[in-house]
Amino acid sequence: MYRFFLKRLIDIIVAIIFLVFFLPLLIIVTILLLFYNQGKPFFLQKRPGKNEVIFKVMKFRTMNNKRDSEGNLLPDSERLTRLGSFLRKTSLDEAPQVFNILKGDMSIIGPRPLLPEYLSLYNERQRKRHNVRPGATGWAQVNGRNQISWEQKFDYDVWYVENYNFLLDLKIFFKTIMKIYKKEGINSANMATTKKFQGNG
Repeated sequence: MYRFFLKRLIDIIVAIIFLVFFLPLLIIVTILLLFYNQGKPFFLQKRPGKNEVIFKVMKFRTMNNKRDSEGNLLPDSERLTRLGSFLRKTSLDEAPQVFNILKGDMSIIGPRPLLPEYLSLYNERQRKRHNVRPGATGWAQVNGRNQISWEQKFDYDVWYVENYNFLLDLKIFFKTIMKIYKKEGINSANMATTKKFQGNG
C-alpha cells in the first residue's frame, strides 16, 4: 500500500507543508539570485525520471555563465558564486524541486535524477534506479553523496529500489536533515561538482 499510494500522498502533504513554512525564504533567495545571475534565478535541466521519462528538474542557479576569451565556459569552480556556494552548503539550491515533487516528476526520497546522457552507459542492474520516481534525497546521498564512487552510488540506488518502505524513507529523511546540518558530502574532493559518469569500464 505504501509503494502504490501512501508514498505519493506523503510526498504531496510534505511538499505543501514545506511551501507554507519556507515560501518567504524561497522568495528572498529568488530575488537575491535575480541580481547575482543577471535575472536568471533558476536552473532548469532535462533529467530522466521514472521509466526514463524525461522531465525538467528545477534548482536555484548557483553558477554564472562567465566565459574565457574564446567563448568557452570557465570551470565550474570559477563560476560558482558566493551565494551559490552558500546555497549548496545548505542544500537550499535543491529547494525548488518541491515543485517537481508536487507535479509528480519526483519524490522526496528516491535515487537522484542524473543526466540523460548516462542512460546509454548503465548496465541492466543500474537501469533499475529508474523503476521509481527520482528523489530530492536518497539512500546514496545519506551514505556518502559526492564522496563515493559512481558504482557505489548506483549500488545504493538499486538496493533502495528493491527494498524501500515507509520506515526506510523516514530514516533517510532524518539522516538527510543531519547531513545538511553537518554539511557533509557536498562536493567531491577539490571540485565544485562531482565528476561525470564515464561508464562501467
